[in-house]
Amino acid sequence: MAGVWVFKKNGVVCLVDNQTEEHSRRKVLLYTPTNEVITSYSLLERKLLSLGWERYYEDPDLLQFHKRSCIDLISLPREFSCFRSMHMYDIVVKNRECFRVVDL
Repeated sequence: MAGVWVFKKNGVVCLVDNQTEEHSRRKVLLYTPTNEVITSYSLLERKLLSLGWERYYEDPDLLQFHKRSCIDLISLPREFSCFRSMHMYDIVVKNRECFRVVDL
């Protein structure tokens, strides 16, 4: 039996086959005020700039944003195709009122 053990919302653990639909779901970053799915860095940058984030040009291999009012730094891979759920959750934690990660 090949698969992955998954904790369900009701606390039950079950073995899920790697080929099932549950594992094929893709995570996306949702801008909650307008229910927009973030599909590019240019769209994400516009949203972050409107929330007071500024571009940070220290590392040429990363796309980075910071806020003057705090020590938070958002670091993203240069290519949007490398944008993963861990990056999305980082944005959500630092902007809880405006972003969510959802299954597509």
